[in-house]
Amino acid sequence: MNSKQCIQIFNQSIEDYHVKDDVATPIENPYKENTIEALLYLKNWVDTVQWHYEDIIRDPEIDPIAGMELKRKIDKSNQHRTDLVEKIDDFYIEQFRTVEERETATLNTESPAWAVDRLSILCLKIYHMQEQTERADVSDAHRLQCENKLAILKEQEIDLSSSFDQLLEDFAKGDKKIKVYRQMKMYNDNDLNPVLYKNK
Repeated sequence: MNSKQCIQIFNQSIEDYHVKDDVATPIENPYKENTIEALLYLKNWVDTVQWHYEDIIRDPEIDPIAGMELKRKIDKSNQHRTDLVEKIDDFYIEQFRTVEERETATLNTESPAWAVDRLSILCLKIYHMQEQTERADVSDAHRLQCENKLAILKEQEIDLSSSFDQLLEDFAKGDKKIKVYRQMKMYNDNDLNPVLYKNK
C-alpha cells in the first residue's frame, strides 16, 4: 500500500464526506471489511470529521455546554485516530514480517502508519486550501495567498510521498527496521489520568 494508493483512498473519503458536509453523516465505507483499504478510508473519514469539529469549536459564539460536548467528541476522535494508526502499523509489520533485516539496518523517526497519518491530514489541507482559492467572496490578495500556500502543500505531498515510498522500499530490502512504539496515551485512561482515577 504505497503513497499513491493511500492518497487515492483519502481523496475518495474526503469527496464522499463533502457530498453532505455534515459531521453527523454516517460513514458508508465502500471497501470490504477488514481490508487495509477499508481501514485507510475509515482513518481519513475520522480525520475529516475531526477537521470539521475543530472548525466548529472555534466559533466564538458557541454555547459553552455545546462546546464542552464537542470537546468530548474531539477527545474521543483523537483516541480513535490513534487506535487506527496502530492498526495500520500492524498491517505494515505483517507485510514485512519475513524480511531479514541487515546488520546495518537503521530505525526511522516514525512508524509507517504515522507517515500515513501525515498523508491523510495533508490531503485534507490541500482540499480545503483549494476551496479557499475558489471563493468568490474574498479579495484577489486572499486567493493569491492561498494559491501560494496550496503550491507549497502540493510540493510537500510530493516530498512526503517520495519519502514514504522510499521507506517502504527500505523495509522490503531490510535496510530499515520496523519498530513501533504504541502511544500509551494516559489522559483517556481511567487508571492513569489522576482526575479520573481519583473520582472512581
